[in-house]
Amino acid sequence: MDITTVIGIIAGFAALIGGFLWEGGEASGLLQGAAALIVFGGTAAAVVVSFPWKRLRTLPEALKLAFGSRASNTEELIEDLAGMASTARRSGMLALENTAETHEDPFMREGLGLIVDGGDQPLIRQILELEIDKRQDKFDNYAKIFESAGGYAPTMGIIGTVMGLIRVLGSLGEPANLGSSIAVAFIATLYGVASANLIFLPIASKIRARGEEEVRVMEMMLEGLLAVQNAENPNLVRKKLATYTEDNDISRTVGVDL
Repeated sequence: MDITTVIGIIAGFAALIGGFLWEGGEASGLLQGAAALIVFGGTAAAVVVSFPWKRLRTLPEALKLAFGSRASNTEELIEDLAGMASTARRSGMLALENTAETHEDPFMREGLGLIVDGGDQPLIRQILELEIDKRQDKFDNYAKIFESAGGYAPTMGIIGTVMGLIRVLGSLGEPANLGSSIAVAFIATLYGVASANLIFLPIASKIRARGEEEVRVMEMMLEGLLAVQNAENPNLVRKKLATYTEDNDISRTVGVDL
């Protein structure tokens, strides 16, 4: 699990609740079942209406992307590609046939298969770029669900507040209870705004960030595969692909592998 996502959400709510308590509020005053039902139930219903079931059933995968831990294997992939370039220079493209069938990364397998089959480089680039675009669209679709929830939640909060104020206005004959009733009414707005800005929109941003990271790695693999097809110098391949890493200091010492 990506602990930063969990810590961020917990810290955000802790800051809000802590500030409320610091000002003399009572924690029980923040707990209103009716407001939670209106905001979260209404938001969920609006999201269900907004997207087809085919998109909604990807929610578990989207949450896994946001909260799961994904090990970075960029350096390993660079070394794999440099090694393939070395093999291609020594023994030709057909020597990579076994690697094309057994490599653990599906994008790499597809690219190597196209190279081993002797595809034209412009066509290979086009096919792999389409795969990258498809992956980018998938992450965008994940994020849009949570962005939609982040847009609906504050509105549902306002609706809940208006409904509460209607009830308050119907009880003007009991002035002693007006203050507490108005406070309860505004809890719905709090729920809507807080959930949008501490849960839904941050999760959408995390999904987009994860998607950008994965797409960057795929773009790196694309350039590396084309370098393998060109049988480029492995050392130069490492330096070229190092520009795609977070630590892209290509001036570090690398072994020359001709």
